[in-house]
Amino acid sequence: MAPKTEHLMSLRAVRQLRRVRTFYIAGVLLWAAAAAWTGWTHPGSRQMWVSLLLLAVFLGLLGTASLWRQRLQAAQGHRPAHHAAPRRAIATRHANA
Repeated sequence: MAPKTEHLMSLRAVRQLRRVRTFYIAGVLLWAAAAAWTGWTHPGSRQMWVSLLLLAVFLGLLGTASLWRQRLQAAQGHRPAHHAAPRRAIATRHANA
């Protein structure tokens, strides 16, 4: 049985990875636009290659963050949500007189 703090830490990690992932998506979009622009205006220049390198870095970070988030959510799904007994409707079996 996992302690409650471990479950809370994994929820925090999933939330933080979600925020980081949006930052990396913005970075990928920015560097893709920069690489396309510099490739159009100055093909083969140093600025184009730096933009492509930073695009590859942000793509790698985005992939890593997405993979970690997916693994944390999969591991979190196997745990029960709470440890209380399930609620069941209690059927009364009284004899009608």
